[in-house]
Amino acid sequence: MKLHAPFIQLPLRFDAAVLADEIAALDASFWKPHPQGFAGNSMLPLVSVDGNPDDESFAGAMKPTPALLRSPYLSQVFARLGATVGRSRLMKLSGHAEVTRHADQHYYWSERVRVHVPILTQPTVRFECGGAAVNMAAGECWIFDTWRQHRVLNDAVEERIHLVIDTVGGGDFWDLVARGRGHADMRAGWVAEAVAPREGVAEFACETRNIPVVMSPWELNSLFALLFSHALPHPQLKAVHEISGRFARRWQGLWFEFGDDADGYAPFREALASYVAAVSPIGQGIMLNNELQWFGAMMMTIGQFAVRPETR
Repeated sequence: MKLHAPFIQLPLRFDAAVLADEIAALDASFWKPHPQGFAGNSMLPLVSVDGNPDDESFAGAMKPTPALLRSPYLSQVFARLGATVGRSRLMKLSGHAEVTRHADQHYYWSERVRVHVPILTQPTVRFECGGAAVNMAAGECWIFDTWRQHRVLNDAVEERIHLVIDTVGGGDFWDLVARGRGHADMRAGWVAEAVAPREGVAEFACETRNIPVVMSPWELNSLFALLFSHALPHPQLKAVHEISGRFARRWQGLWFEFGDDADGYAPFREALASYVAAVSPIGQGIMLNNELQWFGAMMMTIGQFAVRPETR
């Protein structure tokens, strides 16, 4: 999600030692290699589709995995955020490893913020985003702008483990964000609330809707607004903007005719295919100010998700 600052610290502080003890009590078999195969990266699913730790998909009802249901304080961290939770994990970075530089462009993350709670870390671990860099201390709670280029460097011998929660937020969550502080904001009197562990596994809201069957015209226009607002000047930009506008108006007409009923799948698919065919030859060279290609980002947010793939 695009944020107004590279990093924002939320006014919450968790007991990292208790969290570390819960993680140490989990069977080592719960840990899995990183899905992209990054060296030194591994993960432990905590919220996934139907609570299945082997399901890495984005579409479906999200539920706690068995590992989270065995971890009361971890579940209480989720609950304290006051957010509707999506796919979430523990992320481990071994010593002298890194999360390579990238920007998130998948549809799922266009409206989801990524919450980080460091559990095991060292003062030399560096999290970079845009032109900023921070060391997230154990027990702190941070969000960052995933739209910007970012990476993590662990130059220590010891491993680093973060709780990583993807969420669209919620009323209480965005109130926390409003009370947060940017990475360069050291104003006097800012205090993070200490959240102590208590008895029992906590319940919290999880996504039941995440990938649209057919994208509404309002969401389509919102994604186009994001893409075009960050596009760098290019000779073909005006033509791409005009083609995209005509496509959006065609999509709106189909939406008011069919909504997301099955009768409309074929017309929506045809409209999308025609648009991609028209814009592909002239849109490939356009760049975004986060160093992504405009056409690639469009395909990852609109081209692949305007009509849910399984309807095809």
